Amino acid sequence: MADTSFSGKKVLVQGLGSFGGGVGVARWLAMQGARVTVTDTAAPEKLTASIAALADVPVTLKLGGHDLADFTTCDLLVVNPAVDKATSPHVQAAMGAGIPLTTEMNLFVERCRGQTIGITGSVGKSTTTALIYHALKAGLAGTAGPRVFLGGNIGKSLLADLEQIGPQDVVVLELSSFMLEDTPRVGWSPHIAVVTNLVPNHLDRHGTMAAYGHAKQNVLAFQTAADTAVINADDAVVAPWTCLAKGKVVTFTTQGVAPLPLVMPGLHNQSNTRAALAVLEALPLSLDKAAALRAIQEFPGLAHRLQCVHRAQHIAGRGQGVEVRWFNDSKATSPQASITALQAFAPGTAICVVGGYDKKIDMTEFIRALAERAAGVLGIGQTGAALVEAVRRVGGGGGPRAEYVETLERAVRTATEWIASIVPPTSSYLAVLLSPASASWGQYQNYEQRGDEFAKLARQ
Repeated sequence: MADTSFSGKKVLVQGLGSFGGGVGVARWLAMQGARVTVTDTAAPEKLTASIAALADVPVTLKLGGHDLADFTTCDLLVVNPAVDKATSPHVQAAMGAGIPLTTEMNLFVERCRGQTIGITGSVGKSTTTALIYHALKAGLAGTAGPRVFLGGNIGKSLLADLEQIGPQDVVVLELSSFMLEDTPRVGWSPHIAVVTNLVPNHLDRHGTMAAYGHAKQNVLAFQTAADTAVINADDAVVAPWTCLAKGKVVTFTTQGVAPLPLVMPGLHNQSNTRAALAVLEALPLSLDKAAALRAIQEFPGLAHRLQCVHRAQHIAGRGQGVEVRWFNDSKATSPQASITALQAFAPGTAICVVGGYDKKIDMTEFIRALAERAAGVLGIGQTGAALVEAVRRVGGGGGPRAEYVETLERAVRTATEWIASIVPPTSSYLAVLLSPASASWGQYQNYEQRGDEFAKLARQ
């Protein structure tokens, strides 16, 4: 049944984008009878896939720039999470004209009848979200029980699925700080809220760690006594957030527990898995727990998140044969995410490809980790040269080999050359790790394009 409250209304969607949210909300609003205009500063040739996805619905596209008049004469403005409302003159003009604001996520959660699980954090939220989703799918397979839906920052817009989602169904949502920034407008938090951790990120948008943390805390702010908060007890910043919870509190830890047998490497993935298991225990559902656990243990990892994209035998130092694994961790756009990735490998076994767009984040800790643990460092993009120079300086002649190569193509070629001089570990493999600690802009449209290029080059 269409939502008649939008019928005939003039709705402006700011930000078509390439990740599906703009397409999803524009399609849904048009199906509700709204007169939809979509505007984006990107040129049409950069949005071809999104434009094609709207070809069959009555939507007006205004691409390559914004018209201020559209923002002050619409009935409703739908803002893409990537838009900084505080600095956008167009959003400010709309607010000055009294135009109501909303987001794709807010439109969905206001109308969602299912049980919601919301996952946020600086690092690990995508993997944790995927683990929960795949475990629930496996644990409920072949039953007449609830269906499971995946959305938010990790998946497609779920607005088109609203009519299918019933009170018994489960909706798993990855929630970014940009999305959570707007949830107070509708007074919503998920029934089960998961917080993985909090480290510096997106400070170019939020300004301070306090403001960044406050946005994340919205995942808990509107819970009730009937809801559950799942908090990482190992993270010193978010562990005290248990006092913000209004309902049941569940904590998870990797301390004092045996490591789980996982395909995914690293202590951080042990933590992500513990979070997922805590959610499964908190859900009042009858699950095939053995099937759910199998799905978690066999999960290979998400694309662009420590994803093994190629494996091959090479001749390394001293003429020894060694397996080399190429890992695409292009999603790691913060130093903490890349430190976490580096720590998944034994010291001296990973050649690291780092650098990209400068988000003005302190790289000191990442540089130290590279100097102490990497087998080699290859710099690319805007921040690559400075990272390489800093690693050389910290290493003081005793650190890893480091070179600025500018492009991924040269990084892959140089890494292959370096392998021949590295004495391989006796009980492990060598890794070539793309974990940039920087955004992709400047060289690539997004981190997916960067990761796909790395995978292609590695396989060649």
